[in-house]
Amino acid sequence: MSDLLSHLALGFSVAFTLQNLGLALVGCLIGTLVGVLPGVGPIATITMLLPITYGVEPTGAIILLAGIYYGAQYGGSTTAILVNIPGEVTAVVTTLDGHEMAKQGRAGAALGIAAIGSFFAGCVATLVVAALAAPLTRVALLFGPAEYFSLMLAGLAFAVVLARGSVPRALVMILLGLLLSTVGTDLETGAERMAFGWAPLADGIDFAVLAMGVFGFAEVLRNLDLTEQRDVVRRPIGRLLPTGEDLRRSALPIVRGSLLGAILGILPGNGAVLGPFASYTVEKRLARDPRRFGRGAIEGVAGPESANNAGAQTSFIPLLSLGIPPNAVMALMVGAMTIHGIVPGPLVMTRSPQLFWGVIASMWIGNLMLLVINLPLVGVWVRFLKVPYRLMFPAILVFSCIGIYSVNNSAADVLLTAGFALAGYAFVRLDLETAPLLLGFVLGRLMEENLRRALAISRGSAASFVQRPISAAFLALAVVVLVLAVLPAVRTRRKEVFVE
Repeated sequence: MSDLLSHLALGFSVAFTLQNLGLALVGCLIGTLVGVLPGVGPIATITMLLPITYGVEPTGAIILLAGIYYGAQYGGSTTAILVNIPGEVTAVVTTLDGHEMAKQGRAGAALGIAAIGSFFAGCVATLVVAALAAPLTRVALLFGPAEYFSLMLAGLAFAVVLARGSVPRALVMILLGLLLSTVGTDLETGAERMAFGWAPLADGIDFAVLAMGVFGFAEVLRNLDLTEQRDVVRRPIGRLLPTGEDLRRSALPIVRGSLLGAILGILPGNGAVLGPFASYTVEKRLARDPRRFGRGAIEGVAGPESANNAGAQTSFIPLLSLGIPPNAVMALMVGAMTIHGIVPGPLVMTRSPQLFWGVIASMWIGNLMLLVINLPLVGVWVRFLKVPYRLMFPAILVFSCIGIYSVNNSAADVLLTAGFALAGYAFVRLDLETAPLLLGFVLGRLMEENLRRALAISRGSAASFVQRPISAAFLALAVVVLVLAVLPAVRTRRKEVFVE
């Protein structure tokens, strides 16, 4: 306990510097803004802002990007409640009762309980991250290359199962990501792989180029297809502070939602998305009168909103302790850390304790900032809902092109980004989820490196992967997860869950 307190003290000393406080505030404001504006999302925003973070020291850069991520969870609830459009996929459930409350003139109470629940969940999740990160890191230090390779394989297996759409499609996207990660010059042999004699590909595909194209630009193209319809509630927002009865009804759902979200957020794949859905289901089943749900029950806002914020923060645990990104946003964080010369994994805690604990402490500060800036500024966020997309998207594209060009001063990077944008748009039209592709791309390079090291240590014997107990356990877990996913009964139930 004393170690934990001393680590947190170190983290707060880092997070409370003027620069890091400013970056956390900017991240929270940008995150809330992108959460409020449906169609942009934290993945596209973090991708677009990656080049800007090059001039910031690593701890500040990660604090800024983390603030955008959990700020978007807050902002998503505002549009879900006021416009009936979830700014983020994790806010989908909030539309069910939150918008009904808004139509009854209780939007303020819904927004207030969402902010209070998110703040409580953020505090719980910060403690969970701080408590679990150290033991997990100690375990991870026992891992060798074989264990890391098998762990990443298990992580990709979870990503396949938890991805939206069919299992074969998710598998194809992960394999495509792995394939793209091999493009460029092989550092061992010096041979070019799939560069086709084109010089810009000789150094491999830049992470920012792929992410910007597949997520940033493709998201803009996808939104151009959609008809702009916003059902903004006309009734007054009402008082923002919930009544005593509202708080009494919401207390237990907030606690349950925080715990559920914190646990599910750790899962590889996209566990943070499952939290709000699981919380809503639990609250509906525990309710004395389930018919209230879908008609403006405040428990249907309090539980899911707590769960999505807790899940967003605990998804940092696999990244910070093991170096394994559990979802696409965390894959972007891996990219950001790599760009700043930091190798994600268990050694981050020992080699860069200020970054590790500074980021964790900044989460609590960020949640406090979000509570303060969200409630008084609700009116401002509502005005942003009136900005037409035809003005917003061209500006995003121009600034993103400047950003991607500035990374290497290369016009070829902009061309490649445009190519990936078209590919990303085609994936969307074909109903292929792109998050597994990015996970495959990020983990592909790490898997290849660990596979080679493991084979070198075992003198070329692949048997070492099954002879080492921890590695064998991860491989068995991957096989079990994939076999379960293709069983007809499980496959049918999986489809039903995603439809729900």
